[in-house]
Amino acid sequence: MKLIAGLGNPGPEYANTRHNCGFLVLDQLAKQLNMGFDKWQKNALLAGGFFEGEKLFLLKPQSFMNLSGFPLVEVCQYYQIDYRDVLIVFDDMDLPCGTIRLRRSGSDGGHKGMKSIIEQTGTMRINRLKIGIGHGAYDNTVDYVLGRFTEEEQPILEKSFISAAQAALCWVKFGIGDAMNQYNASALDQAASGLELKDE
Repeated sequence: MKLIAGLGNPGPEYANTRHNCGFLVLDQLAKQLNMGFDKWQKNALLAGGFFEGEKLFLLKPQSFMNLSGFPLVEVCQYYQIDYRDVLIVFDDMDLPCGTIRLRRSGSDGGHKGMKSIIEQTGTMRINRLKIGIGHGAYDNTVDYVLGRFTEEEQPILEKSFISAAQAALCWVKFGIGDAMNQYNASALDQAASGLELKDE
């Protein structure tokens, strides 16, 4: 049994904003898997089904970003899902726009959704899939992450959401190691972007 959680903020005012990349990837996954989201209590949208014989849940917390850990833990406890079988999908300002990166563990990196999840689960060893949104030209980080995609960003991110959905399904089928090997940036891409991607 596996669970993929996409992070974001609920409500139409936050739709298609950079901070809601996790939600958008899960929408892509739900479309591919022909799953529908249903309300689970008051603070989460949950979809369930099977992929390659594996029971799979898709979770979109509705508690707002900085409280994401609460509905995640609640669902995991209810369905008895081990945290090692969870993948968190969220935006990352430290990656170039459209870049995707998988990691098996790490700190929250300044992301309030991941901070809440680490605090509530009590572990940093949680698989995660980051969607790069870049820094942009904004001085105010909040304004940037809560801003909508530009015309230039939209097609780049739409492609990255498709790639991220494929990477997430690779994780379900083959595990984090194989998914990282297949979908993380190649050495050439790393050199071009100036990033050093490590398995942490």
